[in-house]
Amino acid sequence: MSRVLRILVAAVVLLGGAVSLVAAETTPLTRGTAITDPDLLRKLDQSDVLTISRLLRPERTADLPLTTDLLFSSLPQLAPIPPAIDAEFDRYISQYRATYPTETIGVGEGFDAQLFDRANLKSRDTRFVLAGIVNRMDRAYVSEESCGEIRLIYRLARFETRPDGGTSATRLPMTFNLVMKARDARQVDANGKPVTCAEIARRWLENGDWQGLIGGFSPYDAMLDRIETNIQLSVAPKSALHDFRSDYLLKVFKYDAATKTFEEAPLENQIDRDRIFADGALRHEFKDWLLAPDNLREFDRGTVLIPEKFLARAAVVPTPAGLDASELQPEFGMMQGEGRGEGKSDPVFTGNDVVGALKQAAARGIDLQNIRSVAGFQRRLNDVTCAGCHQTRGIGGFHFPGVDWLADKPSNSSIVPASPHFLGDQLRRRDILTAFAAGKRPDFSRGFASRPQTRGAQELAGTEYQDGWGAHCSLQNAGSGTRDESFTSWTCAKGLTCQAASASSRIGMCFIKTR
Repeated sequence: MSRVLRILVAAVVLLGGAVSLVAAETTPLTRGTAITDPDLLRKLDQSDVLTISRLLRPERTADLPLTTDLLFSSLPQLAPIPPAIDAEFDRYISQYRATYPTETIGVGEGFDAQLFDRANLKSRDTRFVLAGIVNRMDRAYVSEESCGEIRLIYRLARFETRPDGGTSATRLPMTFNLVMKARDARQVDANGKPVTCAEIARRWLENGDWQGLIGGFSPYDAMLDRIETNIQLSVAPKSALHDFRSDYLLKVFKYDAATKTFEEAPLENQIDRDRIFADGALRHEFKDWLLAPDNLREFDRGTVLIPEKFLARAAVVPTPAGLDASELQPEFGMMQGEGRGEGKSDPVFTGNDVVGALKQAAARGIDLQNIRSVAGFQRRLNDVTCAGCHQTRGIGGFHFPGVDWLADKPSNSSIVPASPHFLGDQLRRRDILTAFAAGKRPDFSRGFASRPQTRGAQELAGTEYQDGWGAHCSLQNAGSGTRDESFTSWTCAKGLTCQAASASSRIGMCFIKTR
């Protein structure tokens, strides 16, 4: 019996037998695609089965999950993470002071912009708690051999002793995603046969024993892929210089099997705007690469993988953001007429560039599903990036704040642990799992982040995710201008009409008709 299997068996005994997801999972949209049941997550966390420290060091003999002061100091795999985060904070503070020289920035009250307290990452009173488990086999196009990913999502929390001797817990604005391969190619089942993508998908769809959902019998170090962190850098109220804003830092650390450490890495599809604009040759190379017909097809389908030479190693995401693509990343400036500064006067892409590329793709017989106009290209250019996606229909700067099973009186974010974008995407993800389970090749394409790809299902009809109250819609459909072919399907349910909700001329929200 493997070391990991022994841990899992011990956990089953501790929890009083195998926990069935049928009894635990109560959210219809995430059934088979995510684990969000608070009771199950509490048991998995408190039993120390799926804590970060247990997964990274299975031989550890301590009975309790590690607090952050011990987590980063005693696990060498995580050693590169704190200094990389510190460097990003220092860079952010310097840029903030240069942008707003009359405002103060620091930790605690009394500052115009209040920073996240990095002392929380070195405290004996804080630790990461398991807030959700998400199946991302819909990302198998990145690595078919791995069958996609399984994400263990943790939320930072502070624990304090109350005067009555009890303990209270407060969630802090940071998530820590341990991304694991859905399978190791060497993985075998109890009968010695290779575990297939179909088998893994069936385990999730059947809502069976949770043990089979997270890597089976392989050593966990063979399943590690990367760590993704999301931290609320600062919060600043509205001032004479800016509207209310909250900035979030996104970082990725890829697992290096040779050194057994998580090393700082580029963010997938997060275009490094500053470097591209500073290098004319790189700018032209990027434009030519993305507009090439084959790459444009994958870009349209949302499955493009932009080469690392064009990517950034961090992203600062401001929220709230508007509905139009140019409002999502106001400093992005890749398109003619969007953004500010050098990006506006010397864009990477002009409207003529896009129109020419669309015509070339059509001549090649490439049927584009989403990008049918310059505006569609602009929106995809934003939502294919980490920053643009996080700004689209998120909860603050998060798409999965996670289940708050620590709270005595749960907040709205614990009752609904994920954003409208996340929940609206579950039908597509389930469709991909179903194809895997049937032994078919899935369709990995996705629509725009603002509107879910329903694939013919009716579960989302009349909801905020598709065409109900609060859904994103096309203002052109409401008669405010020429219809944009990229958004003609963005309609509202009966009794609702698309109304402007920001400065956008194309995208609005579905609200009740008024006379």
